[in-house]
This record gives sequence, C-alpha cells and structure tokens, in this order.
Amino acid sequence: MSSKRTALLTTPAYPFVEAAHYLRIPVTTLRAWCLGQRGFRPVIRLDGKRSEGLSFMNMIEAHVLSAIRREHRIPLPKVREAVRYVSKRLDMDRPLAQAQFATQGVDLFVEVLDRILNVSKGGQVEIADLIRVHLQRIDRDAQGVPVRLYPFTRKQADKEAIKSVVMDPRIAFGRPVLVGTAVPTSILADRFKAGDSVTDLAKDYGAQSEAIEEAIRCEFDRQAA
Repeated sequence: MSSKRTALLTTPAYPFVEAAHYLRIPVTTLRAWCLGQRGFRPVIRLDGKRSEGLSFMNMIEAHVLSAIRREHRIPLPKVREAVRYVSKRLDMDRPLAQAQFATQGVDLFVEVLDRILNVSKGGQVEIADLIRVHLQRIDRDAQGVPVRLYPFTRKQADKEAIKSVVMDPRIAFGRPVLVGTAVPTSILADRFKAGDSVTDLAKDYGAQSEAIEEAIRCEFDRQAA
C-alpha cells in the first residue's frame, strides 16, 4: 500500500462525538474502547493523538466492535482479551479491520468470549451473526484493505438495511455521502430542514426517496449516540 494511501486511511479525521454519532454508539463507549477505562488498556489503538480522534481505519474497527455493543454489554477487559487472542492466533496487527477476520476471526472471537463469559449457545450464534452483518457493510479492495464503510442509519443493525450512505476517505473528507454521489448527508439534512421535501431531493439527486430519508436520518437521529 502506497504511503499516500496509508496516510489517507490512518490520518485522524473524526472527533469522538462525531464518530460516535455516525457509528450509533454512546461516545463514552467509544472513548473507553479507544482510550481505555479505569486502569484497563484500550481495545482500539488510535492512529493519532487521543485529542485528534479516529482515523478511517479506527472507524472500521469501532464499527465492527459496535456489533457486540448493540445487544451484548461485554466488559471492556473481556473485549480486549478476545481481540488480543485473535490478533495473536492469526498473526494480525489489526484483526478487526483485516479481511481475514471475516473468514477466520469471528468464530475465534466468539470462542474466547464463550470461554471467559460462558456465553450460551444461542448467544454465540447471535453475536457471530451480528458481527458478520457489520462486516458486510465494509467494502475492501483487491488486497482486502477497507475502502468504504456503509454505516447503519438506525440504532438496530438490520442485515436487510439498504446501503444508502457511504463513508469513503477519498470523498468529502470521509464524511457520509449519499451512495452514488458525492453529496454529503449534511447538505441533504440542511436542505430538508430548510423546507425541501424528500421528493424534491430525490428528484434533484436521482435517488430513491427511501435513500434520501435514510441519508437525512444519518444526520438527524442523534439519540442512538
């Protein structure tokens, strides 16, 4: 991977509050994952200074972790232990962001959680399925490097949810845009707030009304974060 591309993926670009909003998780949870908590080391290693927030790669890692945060409030030390085990077992520097996690790491991750938390059989399946749903929202290049993230626009992670919003570090400084365009969701939200209807916005940007609605929701629905 070229140095320019590496910089694009690893340069801090998302303040914690903004990142937590787009990932639909509490900012306190995101800070704990990235900065540690009460003497426990962090799960995600930030690519920059703590005051600079998250890089795109950090966003990918937090997105994957958010799968277990939505339904299973697993303690930070246990999450870190499971990630560390997968990293060592599969010899991965950043397992949550690497393509092999989808094929090899998920089951190992759940296996560790089962061992240290005694997760029920049904719970194991649920956690694994939820993680895989999140992994399906990530586009990768031929080398398996994450290049696009389709964040959920609702609190509940639904495998049938449309991919109406995308975050691509090459477009709009990595801010969410309407899929198929370079139009930031913030602009759509501003126009909607100013009085433009969903129908008008759909016509202007050649998109389905449902996609416009979800793009607006991406900006307006802050309760989940």
